[in-house]
Amino acid sequence: MSATTTHWILTLVCEDRPGIVHAISGAIVEAEGNITESQQFSSDDTGTFFMRLQVESAASREAFEAALAPVTERYGMTWQLDVVGRPLRTLVLVSKAGHCLNDLLFRQRAGQLGVDIPLVLSNHPELGELAAFYGVPFESHPVATPGQKLAFEDRVLEVVEEHDIELVVLARYMQILSPELCGALAGRVINIHHSFLPGFKGANPYKQAHARGVKLIGATAHFVTSDLDEGPIIEQNVVRVDHTRTPAELVAIGQDEESRTLTQAVKWFSEDRVLLDGARTIIFK
Repeated sequence: MSATTTHWILTLVCEDRPGIVHAISGAIVEAEGNITESQQFSSDDTGTFFMRLQVESAASREAFEAALAPVTERYGMTWQLDVVGRPLRTLVLVSKAGHCLNDLLFRQRAGQLGVDIPLVLSNHPELGELAAFYGVPFESHPVATPGQKLAFEDRVLEVVEEHDIELVVLARYMQILSPELCGALAGRVINIHHSFLPGFKGANPYKQAHARGVKLIGATAHFVTSDLDEGPIIEQNVVRVDHTRTPAELVAIGQDEESRTLTQAVKWFSEDRVLLDGARTIIFK
């Protein structure tokens, strides 16, 4: 491939029918493309076909899309064409806990996470210094009253519009999003929570877990929907613990799991590896 070659990511979803792979491969050949990575999955549950390709091609976006158009139309595909490695424009929402935010900002700065974070938005001022350390703008707005919460969500939508945000990450943002905001950002909001839901709710879940002698601590990253903590799951992790662990140690272990689980989910999403199949996700690792 020449120096003008672009490395593309192509994702597609459609009804599972014969000939899809052959047709897509032919379109890529027509665009003078070379497939460097290919993954596919047929869902028996929904009768849906999913595919993710990475393709090197010297064709322009317009020429590539023109080559794909007959196939995508024939099969009624929902599809997306993007450039490998393009940073995803990402808004992060936080409250007071900084472990997930720190992990996201560190990995972004280290080049380990393909996101561009133009702003961190919070309902508390505590994490302003952490964001400033990484050189990321920070805003805090209280949400103590219904009017303030509505204004906060309006600000979220303003930022999404201003910065053409593609992903919103709730990095331990301890507020429930309204159904209206969930609807406006459907499929673009990822949340993280500990594995103790629904057993240990409210304040001090790790203290409750310690009192009950839990043996596993974990975290779940999922898409946000209007059904609280029931959106499609993207990633989960777990670690074993025992009776010797203090509540403070459980907190530290849990925060590590939350950080790595959320970061992994964001990484997969930023690489177009997460596709929705009804109430679950297809992850092309």
